[in-house]
Amino acid sequence: MTRFAREAERRAGRSLADYDSLHGWSVEDPAAFWDLVWDFCGVIGDKGERRSVDLDRMPGGHYFPDARLNFAENLLRRDDDADALVFRGEDRVATRLSWRELNELVSRLQQALRGLGVKAGDRVAALMPNMPETIAAMLAVASIGAVWSSASPDFGSRGALDRFGQIGPKVLIACDGYYYAGKTIEVSEKLGEIVAGLPDDMAVIIVPYLGRAEAVAAGLPRAKSLADTIAPYAAAPVTFEPMPFAHPLYILFSSGTTGVPKCIVHSAGGTLLQHLKEHHLQSSVVRDERVVYFTTCGWKMWNWLVSGLAFGATLLLYDGSPFHPSEE
Repeated sequence: MTRFAREAERRAGRSLADYDSLHGWSVEDPAAFWDLVWDFCGVIGDKGERRSVDLDRMPGGHYFPDARLNFAENLLRRDDDADALVFRGEDRVATRLSWRELNELVSRLQQALRGLGVKAGDRVAALMPNMPETIAAMLAVASIGAVWSSASPDFGSRGALDRFGQIGPKVLIACDGYYYAGKTIEVSEKLGEIVAGLPDDMAVIIVPYLGRAEAVAAGLPRAKSLADTIAPYAAAPVTFEPMPFAHPLYILFSSGTTGVPKCIVHSAGGTLLQHLKEHHLQSSVVRDERVVYFTTCGWKMWNWLVSGLAFGATLLLYDGSPFHPSEE
């Protein structure tokens, strides 16, 4: 933060000696502030000529209207054998993925999604735990310029359909079940109800967590296990489609307390800059740091957590009850 403040002083041409003065500058000249965040955090992309347009209008104002970038490219900066993701599913599952393994899985998923006809702007929905395959799938979706929307597998079929039914997903990615408080939770019946309520041509990918992906996929239309989905594709360098700054990245939802949950679209550029600021400047996340946040994929903090990859940090993922096997 101190280094950022000194560079802000140089650009602003005035003293920004404390946090209050730095914050004051950021709201007085937001275009200059976000321009510095872009440079200071090393965003990969073409910034373009204009930093903002019509900021006095809401709606109607835009940051970086000429920029082109890819969100996934900014998270997959490493390709080595250090840990990228370390996962525990209560006391049942323990896995880890290196940066190299993460890149390879993203590559194979990217190719598989393209094989299913997924292109920029298409929606991909996920009913998944907070596990490595979920992050790899999101990165594959974002690398194409498609739009990711996720919910937790403990959602009921009505809750999932209230959300995913509004966005017309091209693909649904779902787990074969999950663990909670030491119990094994089956999802086959619920998945059948969800798939029946979504587009007839939607493909379904079942990810193994309980070790039943093939059996669950066999009971659903247009479904394959993750292993069968990516089997035809060998790992290759991930390709990244440059997208406009305001291109949609995520669809999140309101709580649904006043009716059907409302879609909330988050842009690739806006999400990236905000998360880079929060992780690096306000949380001091750096290369090889370990970042953990207890969250499900149905909460915005999952999306926030994933962005820690942008600084080469290792993400510690946990799925299940935080009090299992006891509160001690």
